[in-house]
Amino acid sequence: MAEPQTPTARTPLDGYTGPIGGPSDAGVVLGEVRFQGKLNLRGNPDDAAFRSAVTGAVGVEPPITPGTVAAVDDRAILWLGPDEWLIVTPTGDETALRAALDAALAGLRASTVDVSDNYTTIRIGGPKARWVLAKGWPVDLHPKAFGPGRVVQSNLALTNVILRQTDDAPTYEILVRPSFAKYLWDWLTDASLEVGCRIDAA
Repeated sequence: MAEPQTPTARTPLDGYTGPIGGPSDAGVVLGEVRFQGKLNLRGNPDDAAFRSAVTGAVGVEPPITPGTVAAVDDRAILWLGPDEWLIVTPTGDETALRAALDAALAGLRASTVDVSDNYTTIRIGGPKARWVLAKGWPVDLHPKAFGPGRVVQSNLALTNVILRQTDDAPTYEILVRPSFAKYLWDWLTDASLEVGCRIDAA
């Protein structure tokens, strides 16, 4: 009788990104952020009870300014639309956080959905990261127009993504559907050839 097998969690880019390492002076550093928790949140931003409930559960109020991010510790709430947000959490935090949100939002016109498996996250940073992204990105990423704490949805290399800038290095997190992850990874590594690319364990 065969021994039972324990399922192994895998990401869309497991075994695909190549060995860790590369030039120390690379213009771009790439890595996959593995197993981030992600919750889709819907609600009425004009409802003070909704905002208070989310703040109590997450630790920060959902942003109401388009294209902005509210963050506390390792959690972030990304503005996606007038009544829609994406909450990004550390690995394993999403289940407890969703339960806390559901309890806090009980009786309100709001919803939470665990969409952790609906995206994987590619992190790109380094002095040439902005230059590489600009090859396939229609939105202005100049520091005067887009900086840390900003998020936008658009097409990168013909692929729909959510792009968030996390620091001034600059470093960006690209949330992409799993079925497009390998294509986008290949595009990013190819677009980085001129400036050098280092693979990091993000």
